[in-house]
Amino acid sequence: MWKNYIPMTPKNYSILLLILCAITLSTAQLRAQTSTDTGEISGKVLDENQKAFPYATVSLLNAKDSTAVKGTLSQDNGNYLFKDLKNGNYLIGVYVVGYKKTFKGPYTIASDKKSHQTGSIQMAPDAKLLKGVEIVKQKPLIERQVDKIVLNIENSALATGNSALEILQKSPGVSVDKDGKISLRGKQGVTIMLDGKPTYLSEEQLANLLRSTEGSAIQSIELITNPSAKYDAAGNSGIINIKLKKNRNYGTNGSIYGGAGMGKYYKANTGLSLNHREKKFNVYGNFDYGRNKRFNSTDIMRVNETVKDKTYFNQTSSSIGSRNNSNYKAGIDYFIDDNNTLGFATNGYNSNGNRTSNVLTLIGNQPLKTDSSVVAVNPSTYKYTGMAYNLNYKGTLDTLGQEITADVDFAQYKSREESDFNNVYLNAAGQSYKPDYIFTNSTPTNVKIYSGKVDYTYPINKETKLDLGLKSSFVKTDNSFIFQNFINNSFVNDPARSNQFLYDENINAAYANMKRKFKTTTVQLGLRAEQTNSKGNSVTDQKVVNRHYFDLFPSLFVNQELSKDHEVGFSYSRRIDRPDYSNLNPFVSYLDLYSYRFGNPFLKPQYTNSFEISYSFKKTLNVSFGYSHTSDVMSDVLLTDTAKKTIFISTQNLATQDSYNMNASYPVQITKWWSSNNNLTVYYNKFKTPNLLGMPYESGKLAFNLNTNQTITLNPTTNIEWSGYYQSKQVYGTLLINAQYGIDLGFSKSFMDKKLNLKFAANDIFKLQKSVITSALPSQNYVVNERWESQVFRLTCTYRFGSSSIKGARERSSGSESESRRVKSGG
Repeated sequence: MWKNYIPMTPKNYSILLLILCAITLSTAQLRAQTSTDTGEISGKVLDENQKAFPYATVSLLNAKDSTAVKGTLSQDNGNYLFKDLKNGNYLIGVYVVGYKKTFKGPYTIASDKKSHQTGSIQMAPDAKLLKGVEIVKQKPLIERQVDKIVLNIENSALATGNSALEILQKSPGVSVDKDGKISLRGKQGVTIMLDGKPTYLSEEQLANLLRSTEGSAIQSIELITNPSAKYDAAGNSGIINIKLKKNRNYGTNGSIYGGAGMGKYYKANTGLSLNHREKKFNVYGNFDYGRNKRFNSTDIMRVNETVKDKTYFNQTSSSIGSRNNSNYKAGIDYFIDDNNTLGFATNGYNSNGNRTSNVLTLIGNQPLKTDSSVVAVNPSTYKYTGMAYNLNYKGTLDTLGQEITADVDFAQYKSREESDFNNVYLNAAGQSYKPDYIFTNSTPTNVKIYSGKVDYTYPINKETKLDLGLKSSFVKTDNSFIFQNFINNSFVNDPARSNQFLYDENINAAYANMKRKFKTTTVQLGLRAEQTNSKGNSVTDQKVVNRHYFDLFPSLFVNQELSKDHEVGFSYSRRIDRPDYSNLNPFVSYLDLYSYRFGNPFLKPQYTNSFEISYSFKKTLNVSFGYSHTSDVMSDVLLTDTAKKTIFISTQNLATQDSYNMNASYPVQITKWWSSNNNLTVYYNKFKTPNLLGMPYESGKLAFNLNTNQTITLNPTTNIEWSGYYQSKQVYGTLLINAQYGIDLGFSKSFMDKKLNLKFAANDIFKLQKSVITSALPSQNYVVNERWESQVFRLTCTYRFGSSSIKGARERSSGSESESRRVKSGG
């Protein structure tokens, strides 16, 4: 089965490192050849009080046409330096938000004059800052950049009181199902990152983490549909990066907020954010807390058909649950000198709650006729905790952009769920006809993640940049499943249904990424190598699955400027999705007496080759056409067991998935006060496998996803927002999912020079959201209807305090892009 995989031996790993070193040495030689016979220009930037002005943006311009040649930031002492300058005439331009642009020059670099000292450049405040009022242009809700879509939700009223998972559902091209599984442009297999770091969590654990992350802690969300080789190869449909807030103003400042909401039940949330910024260090932290009570209802109608007879099941289930969740983040950046920064950060979450489900199952041999029934009251409790630590370093090696970053990460996630199942059997007359069946499930889980990585950026010249990197990660999971029957007034362990599952995984990776800018063409080539070692050990069943495989993941991006207003692009990448840890676990987990799910320790990873052609008009109208082919596609399969008369779900490898999509986005400024962002994705997913239930299976359906966001600015302090989405009927794997849609409304008002902000939000204002699922397999006869507390009204008040100095702090891009996406997190 695995003969096509190449084990990553020490020899192979050494060869890969030698290749990377050879690339580095050859590019160093090329750069050395291009840096002879050059000059330099230096100077100092001062503020209005004749003091050093650090971190001002300094640009080197061509004196002939004022085009930018290079850029840098002034150092802590206000000094700046441009080196390796070719012969020519140059201008110096200095720009800081809130100050007038200042220019000096020209300065001539020639064979007889290689060095210039410009002296001091004093900045003058801009008159637009009259009476201390800052003139700040607010970012649009949705920004479309060359390689991603950015949602700037920090100031959006629609984010008020919502969790990260609820906000994702409002994002263009994104859909979230009832279990928290996320799809991007109609495809599952999305990698979720927090601050540029993969989460390495299972789908269920990730869903709980996102439910526990308050929207007020989020700055922006990035949607990357075709990532480069710099990113982990996981995620066949792309990457969603959630960036948390981090204050970068000088001095001491912060914010505090509180909010309340009401649907069928109450909701409340509050939080505090603090930041202290000085010349040598930046300390920051935030804490968010939420309390939530919700209801959920699920109805399942199905027919269990055998050669001899049919049995009709009509099951109704309603549950009420309460959840308390908190998430926190703290860190420090220490600026060793102008070129070196050392940082430490920690973040975590805690979620605990309870849920009680009342289940009524009517059973008969004819439709609408009840021969017997099962009445169940199933209470459960859960607790999920997670802590992650990061130590990072960034070094700037020269003014041309050469830099190195390093990250070391450790994370631990723990969870425990306790569920009781109390089943009472009744006959047609409503009387008990056999003993009650009572049992419990307990599922403690412990996950530890270690990772380290180094990234190096080397600008060969003005038009060419090389990125290199190494990474290694280790994941250890310990899952236990304890099944107990209630016998003789006490619970007794059932060894036939209890188990322990251990899973260890090690991934070693290296990448090289080269980007070259020609006159009107930009080309980016990348290659990532990943070697995986995994071991799944079902201790009780004495089943061990060992796997070792090595893969190469090439990527290519080409962008062509046809004219000032027209651009076209092409991209290709190969990616992998490894099974979630919980999906590999062979435990049988009961939802109720007749519904359960189980894992598959023999799941294989799926591989995807993606192609995309794009067109952009004035960088506003963006249209793309994509195709991807996935082999061994992992898909949830919902089936019935006719012998046991039960319904169950498991993850299986189907043979292939072919996905075709067209995406169009168009922001429209209807008037000066009304802006509109619209996104349409049309896609066709085709699934095919030679053997499912003993027969070939093939399914496919044309579907579309429409998102619209409208912002109306009544005045500089008052905004109205509304958003809507429509997800048409679609097929995914063996599931036929009916259309889903909803409309949200938001209102935002600021006071006290925007220090005090009041936001009101209404989710699913017309109570339209629901889920209806049937089977795409003709032999399976079931209908699953589900509703949840989607209509919620929320009010949030935020107050910002402290320093609001406009001197920008040095930006430090996150170096660690680790992994935690595949751990379970309930909720």
